[in-house]
Amino acid sequence: MALRFVGKDPESGDHGCPAVWVDDDRRILVQGKQAGSDTLAEASADSPRSADETLIVLEPRMIPLLKEAIRVAESD
Repeated sequence: MALRFVGKDPESGDHGCPAVWVDDDRRILVQGKQAGSDTLAEASADSPRSADETLIVLEPRMIPLLKEAIRVAESD
């Protein structure tokens, strides 16, 4: 699986940063902070997670990168 790097949080510095990729199957991959236990519990009421899932938190400044990832995924 090859990944196409879309970008990273412009305020993150050189390490530990939220980031976005698109793979060969046009899936969007997101790196970010894991949601806290209260948020996880609240979200589980709407959509329970399986053992291999988690809830990722991204700051609003990541919205342009997510939009770009969607554009890339739709164009390939």
